[in-house]
Amino acid sequence: MQPLLRRGCLLCPGFCPTCGRRGSDVAARSAAYPGEVDHTPAGRPAPDLAALREEYTLGGLAESDVDPDPLVMLRRWVDDAVAAQIAEPTAMVLSTVDATGRVASRTVLLKGLDERGVVFFSHYTSRKGEELAGQPQCAVHLGWYALERQVRLEGRAERLPESESDAYFASRPRGSQLGAWASPQSTVVEGREALEARYAEAEARFAGGDVPRPPYWGGVRVVPDRVELWQGRPSRMHDRLRYSWSPTQHAWALERLAP
Repeated sequence: MQPLLRRGCLLCPGFCPTCGRRGSDVAARSAAYPGEVDHTPAGRPAPDLAALREEYTLGGLAESDVDPDPLVMLRRWVDDAVAAQIAEPTAMVLSTVDATGRVASRTVLLKGLDERGVVFFSHYTSRKGEELAGQPQCAVHLGWYALERQVRLEGRAERLPESESDAYFASRPRGSQLGAWASPQSTVVEGREALEARYAEAEARFAGGDVPRPPYWGGVRVVPDRVELWQGRPSRMHDRLRYSWSPTQHAWALERLAP
């Protein structure tokens, strides 16, 4: 049985059983476009990006197969990604907006998931923290491309109680705890040496004792009111199921969207 993680390579010198491509195929495509600039390492031919495509064939997503609660479905899909040994299965892209309407995205790690929403931890004084304080509406995206799945969440961010942030911070490796004190996240620094010096200062400050949680560091929960499940299908006829929360009915409504 072929493993789910079957897209390991983009360019291969010979035949690769993981991606099913031959280096000669890539060379032939490159020869058809002699004017392309080679930006690949070691003199490899630049791939024709417009010609790269995959057929999605791993499964489908029917309304009858999903749970009425999208966060239950999200938990199932996260568990599937962990079981399939997907790299960074808890990585999620958080998008925020500032007062001028400028949108910023970055990857954070999913550290909690229950019926209330998804949780991550960060500096409250970072760009993301300040933007969420000013505009708590945000979006989260999780993608497991080897499984041909992705999930989108839209909702409102709220800070965790300090007791929950304290408990998680105490469970972190000591080096990560010190890093939270050493890094003035999202601010301009003079160089790597300045960061290393700040880390050394934190090491000396807390030598021989526990490292407390910085007051500017903690957890954030994104409470979604809209969740979309996406499953790739052949011929780009993908399955898209969207849940929308109804505050009057206190229930999720499920709809199918055109791909």
